[in-house]
Amino acid sequence: MRIDIISLFPDMFSVVGDLGVTGRARRMGLWSMHTWNPRDFTQDVHRTVDDRPYGGGPGMVMLAEPLEQTLDAALHARRQPIVEQPASPPIAESASPPIAEPAPQPDMPDATHSSTAEKGDVPIILMSPTGRRFDQAMAQELAASAGAVMICGRYEGIDQRFIDRRVTHEVSLGDFVLSGGEIAALACIDAAVRLLPGALNDDDSALQDSFNEATSGLLDSPHYTRPEVHRGLAVPEVLLSGHHAHLSTWRREQSLALTSRRRPDLIEAARRAGRLSKKDEAFLQKLGHNH
Repeated sequence: MRIDIISLFPDMFSVVGDLGVTGRARRMGLWSMHTWNPRDFTQDVHRTVDDRPYGGGPGMVMLAEPLEQTLDAALHARRQPIVEQPASPPIAESASPPIAEPAPQPDMPDATHSSTAEKGDVPIILMSPTGRRFDQAMAQELAASAGAVMICGRYEGIDQRFIDRRVTHEVSLGDFVLSGGEIAALACIDAAVRLLPGALNDDDSALQDSFNEATSGLLDSPHYTRPEVHRGLAVPEVLLSGHHAHLSTWRREQSLALTSRRRPDLIEAARRAGRLSKKDEAFLQKLGHNH
């Protein structure tokens, strides 16, 4: 999986590129990351990437042309032969390879924008509060793909003409606004990379995550570790029993109870998808969570 990131602040991505699970997975060659700074594709001495909005209003708007040039460079680089990476590669700095003509539009029936736009051969994702909310299913789709180009806006927004021409998907973390798309992109990358085979010490760990299909899309059950008693609070006895059937039942019931209290919408979604058993429904009825 290759992720290309277009950002005015590429250094922010050292978090996923070098640290923790994602950093280790990158050093293992499970994924690669390349950053591209639109300032490197400007023509003026001030490296201008924004201007005042037409029609007035507060703030500044990111210019379309530097973004066009940056995206073309990223797509051109993706089409080049793969070069073996060193054991611990530094985060790729912005570069200016030959600019390619816009690539043929990919077949993306679920694309956000017009089919006449000049797209790349991979998803072109804009982090935007107006986009589809990112979820575990999207993380799984990204992890199973060849990657994407992620665009991180700044200021008041991006010239809509660039979005209409080039962006295939808009993605949001939720109903709130950030100073830029970088933090949202970091979250999406982390969520996808940890699902790559070999990224975690135990691949089964991801199967127990909240929202995973293996847990019917419900919230994960609580976890405990040593000591058995912490400040007067004991570990539930069933976790000390070693009885696998009882452990499995306890975890499922805890997951159902927690999800019912905090995210009843997930219970309904699992029900609609046919992921709840008769035993699940009987337990939920005891909790007062009926159809």
